[in-house]
Amino acid sequence: MSLKNVRLEVMSFLEKDVESLIKKYLIPVETIWQPTDFLPNSESDTFLDDVKEIRELSKELPYDFWVVLVGDMITEEALPTYESWLMDVEGINQQERNGWSKWIRHWTAEENRHGDVLNKYLYLSGRVNMKEIEQTTQHLIADGFDIGTAQDPYKNFVYTSFQELATYVSHNRVAKLAKAKGNKQLSRMCKIIAGDEMRHHHAYSEFVERIFKVDPSQMMLAFQHMMKQKITMPAHFLRESGGKIGTIFEEFSNTAQRIGVYTSTDYVDILQKLINRWEIDKITNLSDEAEKARDYLMKLPNRMMRLADRIKIPENSYQFKWVEPAKL
Repeated sequence: MSLKNVRLEVMSFLEKDVESLIKKYLIPVETIWQPTDFLPNSESDTFLDDVKEIRELSKELPYDFWVVLVGDMITEEALPTYESWLMDVEGINQQERNGWSKWIRHWTAEENRHGDVLNKYLYLSGRVNMKEIEQTTQHLIADGFDIGTAQDPYKNFVYTSFQELATYVSHNRVAKLAKAKGNKQLSRMCKIIAGDEMRHHHAYSEFVERIFKVDPSQMMLAFQHMMKQKITMPAHFLRESGGKIGTIFEEFSNTAQRIGVYTSTDYVDILQKLINRWEIDKITNLSDEAEKARDYLMKLPNRMMRLADRIKIPENSYQFKWVEPAKL
């Protein structure tokens, strides 16, 4: 049987439990928070005063903070790309509206609120150039992205397990920075977004755990493949108006590292957490090739940490079109 057919068989086998996983990891629309829970009520007589308070508190936040918050928001706003990518994965048939396609739709619906609330907050803050941000967002959706997973569900679930934890780290750190500057409203907003990301991380990690139980060798090889090529961030094609694809992602990454929101050390730490979560050292019935893949993965965190320790981050901030220093 071909690898593709095996994966389709495994996805079909796991699909019977997707409904219960939706109930376990996702929250009904009527129960979950909505952006308006964290934003001024436009129907209220105090709306303008509430907006004024947001603008005043925003003055306390530094340039690099705004760059990271904007980058996080743009990444969240590119959801149309992510949904169309996951709907194309082997075993996820949107035409049949099977359990997997239902998961993707419900997961996307939850994620959609993140970009929505951050976008509105940035607009009300008066501290950023929304036209430039909107152009970057449109570019990112139009450009799409290539994360090296093709249509392979095993590789895609490794990616989402990693990426959801990475976004948790980023939003949670931004929440702490906002709180330290006295902006409790923004801090709560970013913290609850981080909570969503952690729930989603646990869901995708459980998908991988279940695959390890029925197809351990190929799942191990898929994990190795993703870590050998490195996990590419969703916004790696980031660009500003008039720029070429990917021209500012490195600068955005440098900014996030400079203020400690997401660092190369975090990348290694997430890898180690996945190795521990999936108990890579204890998995049995592996082929010879998969055993070698396991050895590679077990040694990888130490190797990568040595490299991470050598990375030097530029001290000077790149001038993004999204944020105008004169306003800060």
